[in-house]
Amino acid sequence: MSYHEWHLVRRPDGAPVDEDFALVPTKRPAVDDDDVLVRNTFLSLDPYMRGRMNDTKSYVPPFGLGEPMVGGAVGVVEEVGGTVLDGSGKRVEVGATVLHDQGWRTHAVLPGRRLRVLDTTAVPAQAWLGVLGMTGLTAYAGLLRVAQFQRGDAVFVSAAAGSVGSLVGQIARLKGASLVVGSAGGPAKAQWLLDDLGFDRAIDYKTVPVGRGLREAAPDGIDVYFDNVGGDHLEAAITSLRLRGRVAVCGMISRYNDTGAAPGPKNLALFIGKRLTMTGFLVNDHADLREQFEDEVGGWVREGKVVWRETAVEGIEEAVHGFQSMLAGGNVGKMLVRI
Repeated sequence: MSYHEWHLVRRPDGAPVDEDFALVPTKRPAVDDDDVLVRNTFLSLDPYMRGRMNDTKSYVPPFGLGEPMVGGAVGVVEEVGGTVLDGSGKRVEVGATVLHDQGWRTHAVLPGRRLRVLDTTAVPAQAWLGVLGMTGLTAYAGLLRVAQFQRGDAVFVSAAAGSVGSLVGQIARLKGASLVVGSAGGPAKAQWLLDDLGFDRAIDYKTVPVGRGLREAAPDGIDVYFDNVGGDHLEAAITSLRLRGRVAVCGMISRYNDTGAAPGPKNLALFIGKRLTMTGFLVNDHADLREQFEDEVGGWVREGKVVWRETAVEGIEEAVHGFQSMLAGGNVGKMLVRI
């Protein structure tokens, strides 16, 4: 296999276009002592990456122009420089499947301490990029810790057919929610929420305004809103939240390609009388929950109590198109590149 990596060559103005990126051939990298050469098999495509394409101050540095982009990836070890241990102290050997952060490329060389050797006997490797990976922990921590979910709560989830939202709804159901409502774009996605994920109600925001849809789906209101979208979804949720309702803000994908300031919700004053709480969060702040998350959600996955799906584009050449599709809502479940 040839060696290639994607570079950002221009800051996107609005939605990213092909000309903002370049697929660059590279030489086989040298493997020094304590290093590992990994042939990537799956790359993770995530909404947060759009923010790193802007030259603005944020919680992570922007991608450098003319430099390879990064992201989650899993792959197979092809070469090891001596005796190498992963971040947990497990020996890394040729043929092992590993998780790391050097995506957007066919191959990666990195120190063993930045790898995690994976057990793929119960789930395929790519599950560690989705349901058991960063997006899974995001759903778990966001609902249970940030939104302070309690048994009996009525929960509304936006982008509910995505990697994070689909798990949020299932966790809420398994933890005893009185009502789980999800929004998704298109009838097939909405039906998936009902038929396979166990949501009680689904709103197809492409056919009905989300505010009206939420009023009809949850006429008595909601206690928790898990926000992946922002915009009209956040405004609708504020109206429907009951006394002391909570909002966990994971993302606002409806705003990621904006080129100017977007108007905020018109109903923020409702926060006062309803005594609402809205909290933004980053998954890295909740790394202490990983072991608990993997035990509980991993058990549900093995028992078939949690359903997960992926949408994959084929080949490193299609990575940018997969990313563009994800930003436009073209995925069900986790968006990946299969190499």
